Amino acid sequence: MDDLRSQFPVFERLAYLNAGSNGPVPRRALDAVAESLERQATEGRGDKAHFEENAERIDHLRGRVAAMLGCEASELALTGSTTDGVNAALLALDLGPGDDVLTSDEEHPGVLAPLAALRERRGVEARMVPFGRLAAEVRPETKLVACSHVSWRTGAVVDATALAATDALVLLDGAQGLGAVPTEVPELGCDFYAASGQKWLCGPNGIGYLYARGELAASLPPPWPNYGVLADSARAFELPLHPDARRFSIGFPAPHQVEWAIAGLDVLEEAGLDVIHARARELAALLAERLGARTAARGESTLVSWEDPDPEAAVARLREEGFVVRHLPSTPYVRASVGAWNSEDEVERLAAAASR
Repeated sequence: MDDLRSQFPVFERLAYLNAGSNGPVPRRALDAVAESLERQATEGRGDKAHFEENAERIDHLRGRVAAMLGCEASELALTGSTTDGVNAALLALDLGPGDDVLTSDEEHPGVLAPLAALRERRGVEARMVPFGRLAAEVRPETKLVACSHVSWRTGAVVDATALAATDALVLLDGAQGLGAVPTEVPELGCDFYAASGQKWLCGPNGIGYLYARGELAASLPPPWPNYGVLADSARAFELPLHPDARRFSIGFPAPHQVEWAIAGLDVLEEAGLDVIHARARELAALLAERLGARTAARGESTLVSWEDPDPEAAVARLREEGFVVRHLPSTPYVRASVGAWNSEDEVERLAAAASR
């Protein structure tokens, strides 16, 4: 993985292990952003050619990410974040008073806040159960399960097969999934998969992705109508929607953001996604083994959380020693996000430093 690691300037200075918040930025992305901004500055960004080229690059990006998810490009919408995708699915679904919605006790605020708002505005019954018991807690009347694919707290992986076997719709928060672990949505069996561009895909903040199962997407209204959801902008007042997941889109990402996202995918795909997934899980397992009993129960993921008496102080101390990790508020945990771009030496040194 030396070739992959060499793509990221941050590793010349730091042992960066926080892709679960923001992934490392590849040098190729710097070049792509600079070139795009130079063109916008010197050639302008207001003519038809500029707009059409940006639309083509957005479609290219959608196609690339759809391939990673194992879905059709028509089943993928570009959003601004994982939480945007969660909100889009929740707002589009016809959920109301008394409808049973299930979530877990390990969810990110990006899932919990939209669910709380849905409970307040529409009167749904939102239940919280242990992450490992989600499938067992689905009732005959449960309309939706909204939960993480990979827990942001512990790195535990949801039993997607068991959830898919229920009659409830399934919305997965893939913020710690896409780019980190295999995420083929046909195998996961979910109806929605919301993910981020800035984490494990090493893209920019402000771009997210939402998979919406084809036949379901076509039957739902647009959660936030805008130019991008229209199949024919000349008839906007008639609301002619795209007949697919594009009706969940949020506007148009800036050209330099799109080029950054594509450059990040180029770097990862050249190294091989299967190889990246396997190596990252291997290194994460090594870190968990070295940390021993302090490690939170986890799954085959890239996240490793361990207990510390003062997590925030531990993160500050580790930063002084050259490690970038994070603490998880309201938990006893420090969390490392282990990528294939990390080295075995970094993992061993982090385990030793965390144990001092």
